[in-house]
Amino acid sequence: MGFLGSWKRLLPVQLTLIYIFFGSGLVVNFLQFLSFLLIRPFNLKLYRKVNYYLAYSFWSNLTFMAQYWSGSDCVIYLDEESYKQINKENFICIMNHKYDIDWLMGWIICQRAGLLGGSKIIGKSSLRFVPLIGWCWVFTESIFIDRKWESDKVKLKEGLDKNLAVYPDGYFFNVLMFCEGTRFTKIKHEESMKIARAKGLPELKHHLLPRTKGFSLIAKGARERIPAIYDLNVGIVEKDGRRADLNTIRYGLPLNGEIFIRRIPLSDVPSDEEESAKFIHKFYQEKDEIYDVFAKNGTFESLGVKKITLEKNYYDLYITIFWFMLLFVPALFWLINFITKASFLMNGILLAISLSLSFMAEMLISISKIDKGSKYGLKEDSIKKSD
Repeated sequence: MGFLGSWKRLLPVQLTLIYIFFGSGLVVNFLQFLSFLLIRPFNLKLYRKVNYYLAYSFWSNLTFMAQYWSGSDCVIYLDEESYKQINKENFICIMNHKYDIDWLMGWIICQRAGLLGGSKIIGKSSLRFVPLIGWCWVFTESIFIDRKWESDKVKLKEGLDKNLAVYPDGYFFNVLMFCEGTRFTKIKHEESMKIARAKGLPELKHHLLPRTKGFSLIAKGARERIPAIYDLNVGIVEKDGRRADLNTIRYGLPLNGEIFIRRIPLSDVPSDEEESAKFIHKFYQEKDEIYDVFAKNGTFESLGVKKITLEKNYYDLYITIFWFMLLFVPALFWLINFITKASFLMNGILLAISLSLSFMAEMLISISKIDKGSKYGLKEDSIKKSD
């Protein structure tokens, strides 16, 4: 590992990273709250512009850790015509969900392509209560669902209509949705394939069956207003005992990812619900074949699509340096003064607060872990109800 690798794992260093992340997140959330109260009621376009940059300044902490702290990298495979469009249009992003940090690899590409500030999600309702990250998603108008179709169909339609209305010119958003409804695990896959066999659908090796109703509703509602779906197939090389998770990133260990991207015009998706369901099932069969190439070879190269390496633009590095100067430098002077002058009891309280921050960071990281995910998708009727 070497000296530098060992240094990055030291508790004071880790606490510094955690402090900057929490501190910047609280500042951003507070400014988002002010903009919600003072700007949104009077100028929705301006509110969305402000939050575009506020979200970018917070998400940059994570892309900084991935790109510079850990030295991780990601390349994409995408045809030339689609590459020209990628930062010039709104789109729906459909991604596989096999890794703890597949979303972070997507954010690295969004950051390099100038798309990070407009990133939104369709996620479970509980995510909006996650401190800092969830609150940021709320202010940037992500769509949250309960996984109950009768209420979800209303929330999906209203959420999509809200995002498509009065969006500022020259600003683009992308909405990430996982059509599988939950993260891939072996147990969930077994349950999902039982349904596939019962319905006479082709079995998938690397994905769960997609939920068709939500996709059909989104595709129909976005028709003629969102030009395309971008299908992201994420593959991450896990070697030398490194798991593709946030702990590997924060301890400064590099991971290499690849994303095979297909652009599908939304006009190619049938408007009829039954035909749309057939489309998304076929879509996932193709995704399964694409990922199978990576599973066997550790790369998407053999698929014959041009590999593109997007160059770093250093904006997330500059933003993190700004947060470091704003939050850590004054805190360091205060900390030295406090430790030298405070009583043993007060120093003990400070240590307890520091360890509590570390515990909170572990709690946030656990949300991203696949083995800590929800049990949604484990029951056969949960799949049947969503189709």
